[in-house]
Amino acid sequence: MSPAIQPAAKIALPHGASQAVASRIITARNSQTNLSTASISFRRRVTGNARHNPLAATGVVLVIVFVIFVLFAPWIAPQDPASINLPARLDAPSHAHWFGTDELGRDIFSRIVYGSRISMLVGSSVVLTSLALGLSIGSIAGYYGGGIDRFVNVVLMNAFLSFPGILLAIAFVAFRGPGIFNLVLALSLGGWVGYARLVRGQVLAAREREFVEAARALGASDLRIIVRHILPNIIQPVIVQAAIGMAGAILAEATMSFLGLGVPPPTASWGAMLNDGRAHLFDAPHLVLFPALAVMLAVLSFNFIGDALRDYLDPRSRIEVGL
Repeated sequence: MSPAIQPAAKIALPHGASQAVASRIITARNSQTNLSTASISFRRRVTGNARHNPLAATGVVLVIVFVIFVLFAPWIAPQDPASINLPARLDAPSHAHWFGTDELGRDIFSRIVYGSRISMLVGSSVVLTSLALGLSIGSIAGYYGGGIDRFVNVVLMNAFLSFPGILLAIAFVAFRGPGIFNLVLALSLGGWVGYARLVRGQVLAAREREFVEAARALGASDLRIIVRHILPNIIQPVIVQAAIGMAGAILAEATMSFLGLGVPPPTASWGAMLNDGRAHLFDAPHLVLFPALAVMLAVLSFNFIGDALRDYLDPRSRIEVGL
C-alpha cells in the first residue's frame, strides 16, 4: 500500500493522541510525497527540455555566469579594474593575469568582469524602457484604431524607422553627452518601435475576441480591458521579442562604447576595451580577443534563449520537437 493512502491504524501514535493528530500526520506525509513527486517531475521536465534544446541550456548557463559577474564582481575580479601597472603593460595571459593586461597594465579579466555590469545594466534598462513605451503606444493604437492608429502606425513609427537606430543614438549622445542615463535614452529612442508594432498587431487581433466583448458588455473600462484582459493574452511574443532585444541592446552598447559615446573612462566597458585594443591588434591580440569573446557570448546567449522561448511558446513548434 502506497504512503498516500496509508490508513491511520498503521501509524504509531503516542499514548493519548487523538484521531485528529493521526489525520494531521497523514496529511503531512501526503504533502511530502506530493512535493517530492512534483520535484522529480520538474527535474525530468528541465532535463528533457535541455536535452531537446542544448543551445537554450547553453544560453541559460551563460546568462547565469554573467549575472554572477554582475552581482559578485568585487569578489570575483582578482584586481582593481582601474589599477594602473605600467611595468606589466601588454603582458600575455599568465597565472598572474589570466587574460593578460592592457596598454596601461590593467588586468583584462577584472575589466571584463566589471564590464559585464555595464552591459547588463544598459541592456536591461534599454529593453525595459523600450518595452514600456512599445506596450503603451502599441496598445493605444491597436485598441482604438481609426485616426490614432493611422497617426501612430503611418506617421510616428515610420518616422523613427526611416532613420537607423544607431544613428539616432549617436546624434542623441553627441548632443547630450556620454553617460549611462543618456546612453539608455539614446538606445531606447529607436528600440520602442519594434515592440509597438508587435503589440499593435496583437491587440488588433485580440480586441475582437469574445472575452474582450464580454468584458466590454459588463462595463469594464478601456484601461481595465487592455491591462487585465488583452495584455496577458498577447504577452508571449512580447517576451520572445524582449529576449532577442536584450542581445541587440548589449551589442548596441558595445558599439556606442567602441565609438567613445558610452560610459566615460576609467569605467570598464567591453566596447571601450575593444577600442583601446585595436591599436595593438597584431602585437597583443589578447586585448581584442577576450572583450570580443565576452560580447559574442552575451549576444549569443540571449539569442539562444529567445529562439528557445519562441519554440517553446509556439504549440506547433513544441509538437514538432516532441515537447
